[in-house]
This record gives sequence, C-alpha cells and structure tokens, in this order.
Amino acid sequence: MQLIDTHVHLNFDLFQPDLAAVRSRWQQAGVVRLVHSCVHPEEFASIQALAQEFPEISFAVGLHPLDAHKWQDQTAEKIKTLASADPQVVAIGEMGLDFYKANNQEQQYKVFEAQLAIAAELNLPVIIHCRDAAPQVREILQKWRETQGEKVRGVMHCWGGTPEETQWFLYLGFYISFSGTVTFKSAKTIQASAAMVSSDRLLIETDCPFLAPTPKRGEKRNEPAYVGYVAEQIAKIRGETVEAIAHQTTANACRLFGLSIT
Repeated sequence: MQLIDTHVHLNFDLFQPDLAAVRSRWQQAGVVRLVHSCVHPEEFASIQALAQEFPEISFAVGLHPLDAHKWQDQTAEKIKTLASADPQVVAIGEMGLDFYKANNQEQQYKVFEAQLAIAAELNLPVIIHCRDAAPQVREILQKWRETQGEKVRGVMHCWGGTPEETQWFLYLGFYISFSGTVTFKSAKTIQASAAMVSSDRLLIETDCPFLAPTPKRGEKRNEPAYVGYVAEQIAKIRGETVEAIAHQTTANACRLFGLSIT
C-alpha cells in the first residue's frame, strides 16, 4: 500500500534531532512521496536541502496568510524566481486567507491574489490555507477561474469546512485534503465533508508537526507516518477499504502535483 502525504513541515526545529528515524518510520508506513509546504520564501533553502537529501520530497514556495504583513515589493519576484529554480517545486503556497487569528483582511487579499497570479503564470497548482474565510476565498477563486480557467487549480489543505463549502470548491475544480482533524471524535462537520468529496478530488495529509491524529493525538509532534490513520478514518467514513483510499489519493496527488512513483 502506497501513501502520499500532501502537506508537511519537516524543516521545523521539532524534527531536527531525529529526522532520519522519522523518515524510516514514514517509509515503513508506506509513504512514498511527500509534498513539503512553505510558510515564507525564506524557508526555501532549508526545504530544498531536505528535498535533495530525501528525493521522495517535492515542495512548494509561497507566503502563509498569517505572514501577509511580511510581503514586500520584491516578494512576488522572489517567489517566482525560486519556483522556477528547482524542478522539485510542484506548487505555490501555502497561501490563502486566515481571519481566525488576524484581521488584516485587505493585506491578505492582496498577497493571496499576487500569489495566484504567479501560479497562473507558471502553470503550477496552489496550496490554499482557509480558516474562517471560505466565502471570501470562494469569491477570489471564482474571479480567477473566470479569467484564468484551468490554470488556477489546487488543493484546499487541512480542510475544515462544511459540506456546502466543500461543494463550492469542488465546483471550482479544487481538490480537498483532509488531515488528522478528520479522526477527532468531535469533528462531525469535517467527517461529513469527507463523506461527500468525489473520489477523484480526495487527498490526505498530516500537516505535521501539527494536528496528530487519533490515536496519536496526545503526542506533541505529528509526523508523516501517521497519514495512514487519516486514510483509515476516511475509509471508515466512506465505507471503503483503506487500500482503495490509499490507491485513489495517491493517484490524485500524482495528477495534481505532477508526481511520479517508481
């Protein structure tokens, strides 16, 4: 059984003491590819080094909405240059809107749209972070979809929206990725969304080191090996085998990000 973890943050300090052991565990768990997200372009060198050390890692470059205040005049050109510099860059992001922890809405809009423009120009998918902002993200993506068509594509990562909101983004052609939150007993809304996503748009992730799934929820650090628990929960929700979920989500990740499995 092969799995792809479509959203990790392995460059964080939490992983530095034992990253080789973490890798050994994800290999034993059947994780054959990983997509490393990016919070700020300044992370690029550290993420690139990981991808060079571990060839199963591909990655993104972008600016997280909670760091929108760090956007400068040269940031767009920097992201574009970095994205073009390495064939292991498979996406722009993570980007989006987060109104749960910040209220600089206009600034976030500007940064989000600037990165969508880069992705459209480079014909790369986007990794979207959306928290307490689904209607606004939908409005922006609808506008870009009308002007750019298929060039604006990507994934709603660590999805926590309602089934109605999920349908919005499916209609726009986006993939929906579920993290360890789908395993939480109280996450009925997320589980309802996981039940209704069409098979060809379904992805799984850990968002490690955050949001360790049940039964690892008490641990301080999530890791890629635990993406199997996400697959197991989604299989249970959808009445499918975990092997079928693994096969479908792996195929979907390869299609969206242009990955290959040897």
